[in-house]
Amino acid sequence: MVDLQLFWSDVKNELSISIQAISYEVWIEKLEPVCFAEGALVLMAISANAKRTIDTRYLDKIKDVVSALNPAVSDVVIITPDKKEEFLSKQSSPEELVSTPRTVAEEKKPNPFLAKYTFETFVEGGSNAYALAACKSVAENPSGGYNPLFIYSGVGLGKTHLLHAIGNFLLKNSPRTNVLYVSADTLINELISMMRSRSVDETVRLREKYNSCDVLMVDDIQFLIGKEATQESFFNVFNDLYHRNKQIVLTSDRSPKDLVTIEERLRTRFGWGLTVDIQTPDMETRVAILKNKAAQMKFDLSDEVAEFIAENATSNIRELEGLLNKIVFYSSLTNHVINTRELAKEALSDFIDDKKETLDAGDVIDAVCKYFKLTPSELMSKSKTKSIVEPRMIAIYLITELLSLPLSQIGDLFGGRDHTTIIHARDKIANEIKTNPRIRIVVADLKNMLLNR
Repeated sequence: MVDLQLFWSDVKNELSISIQAISYEVWIEKLEPVCFAEGALVLMAISANAKRTIDTRYLDKIKDVVSALNPAVSDVVIITPDKKEEFLSKQSSPEELVSTPRTVAEEKKPNPFLAKYTFETFVEGGSNAYALAACKSVAENPSGGYNPLFIYSGVGLGKTHLLHAIGNFLLKNSPRTNVLYVSADTLINELISMMRSRSVDETVRLREKYNSCDVLMVDDIQFLIGKEATQESFFNVFNDLYHRNKQIVLTSDRSPKDLVTIEERLRTRFGWGLTVDIQTPDMETRVAILKNKAAQMKFDLSDEVAEFIAENATSNIRELEGLLNKIVFYSSLTNHVINTRELAKEALSDFIDDKKETLDAGDVIDAVCKYFKLTPSELMSKSKTKSIVEPRMIAIYLITELLSLPLSQIGDLFGGRDHTTIIHARDKIANEIKTNPRIRIVVADLKNMLLNR
């Protein structure tokens, strides 16, 4: 017998893992379970508009979860409040929905990787192409040369996506490969449990878990910092896997050499294979990411709105997704198509106002001067020496990237330069970021200084 409320609670728990938080709260959390009718789970949306959105974007995902939890529930139907009594009158008896037990042959090893994180859904750009190529190589040929693979970047730039993409690729193409994916928190807790456990069986189980894997992936390895005993245990796990030619993939928010409080012998091993970084995405890549995300959500995102979002979200992909979610929600709430910069500005007014309050052109100029050890008067001068021209162009580029200022106003800030000079400086640095690692690092450093004050 199936309890409707408990069953829906289980379904929501599963959906909360795979649907972004804001979307889950707006669309899934507000659904009301009505009954089971003719083998289907009947859910009531708060309005006809909400029903259309859920039918279009989330119904297939809900059906997949419902079917996985109870194969006897053959369908999911979303209704509006006016249909509630009609479906209650034809509801099924709970006894009819007892799930048929699965046979051992039908049982599959649970997939710890999110289905939406694949190589196909990862948007490639100049900021991440090297890391993507390395991950594809590891997935296609584990322990084939890049071992360990160490990926580092700031928050929300795609490290976890790439780990899940490797895992999904291996489970699909090499299902017998034993892939173990753990967060650093899980790793730490289990290694501590292994050291302290008085149960021989528990210790053996945990040792076997790590020693038997063919591919070990650890997310956010920097959390080992300050945990000497855990570092010692992981050192042994790492050595054992490495010497048995098992693939190791690690992610961090900084490079191995910058993990200064982790034991040197462990840091050295992190650098034995290939180390790759992911930079903040450029404007073109940010627009492509938005288009890709919108397509997955079945939302028609205009180029004009995509560019507006990309201009206002420069630090990481999560920020991009958050602003896109706001646009989607605002469009659904008002039942209006958001297809112009003006409408997008209205939908994101709170975010843009907050941003203006926390960052202005003076902040950018001060940060550039501090970074290059210049005075504002030197930066604004007519000097054509490279030591001043380059910082000046970088400052112009950052202002065009981070702030929504007219080109003429930016020109006035820099001593009355005309808009063509501003365009030239912006485009020059944008191209340098794609081809010159030094400039790319400088711009990334300055963005971090400005956006994480």
